[in-house]
Amino acid sequence: MQMQGGSAPADAREPHDYSGGFTLEDGPYALPGSRQLRLADEHTFYGVLVDRLERVDNDKSYTLAFDARAWIGRDYNRAVLKAEGDIAQGKLAEASTELLWSHALSTFWNSELGVRYDTGHGPEQGWLALGVAGLAPYWFELDATAYLGDDGQTALAVEGEYELLLSQRWVLQPRAELTAYGKNDAERGQGQGLSELVVGARLRYEIDRQFAPYLGWEWAATLGNSADIARAEGEASEETRWLAGVKLWF
Repeated sequence: MQMQGGSAPADAREPHDYSGGFTLEDGPYALPGSRQLRLADEHTFYGVLVDRLERVDNDKSYTLAFDARAWIGRDYNRAVLKAEGDIAQGKLAEASTELLWSHALSTFWNSELGVRYDTGHGPEQGWLALGVAGLAPYWFELDATAYLGDDGQTALAVEGEYELLLSQRWVLQPRAELTAYGKNDAERGQGQGLSELVVGARLRYEIDRQFAPYLGWEWAATLGNSADIARAEGEASEETRWLAGVKLWF
């Protein structure tokens, strides 16, 4: 049995002939005025996702943490705004804000190019950002970004998470985050090499798809030279955290 292939027969029907001569602009079914029918990739969409809005408790104190993103654009190109940080004693302790241009590389992967601005530990710092984000095989969500900062500092941040559906409403979400720096910057608490590892899990209940409270646990460790800097400042190099928060989008 031979497979189909090769050139089309000489008497093959022109694909556009299936329209019967009708187009979007002409014919008895065309709507007056400007073209009304548009494909999905011709529309501009937007969204806001608050992935984490939570209270974080350790052995000594608590903070409020947030991780949110907003985007506007079309299927292939979008403007993305990311913001995450910690609030302690009613004040913003640390924050990181990124403004990125996201471009679709394939069905499940986007490239991200833009800038990042950090405040909090030590002097403020600006970065150039280049990364990829998407859905890996077996539904693992991955986000990897390389940064070039002030005074030639470099950094790499990798995040991964997976959503395990226990039922139609209960979802267990393991998550891991790894950060590395290219050189020491004691003033900002950045040590050369692997710097921080955070692993944990959140169990949420989706009251509906757009609003889901959760409880969780995290273990965070400062590594290598960054751990030495933290201990010199009287800070612990690792801690266990208990979490309570909400995930929402609109």
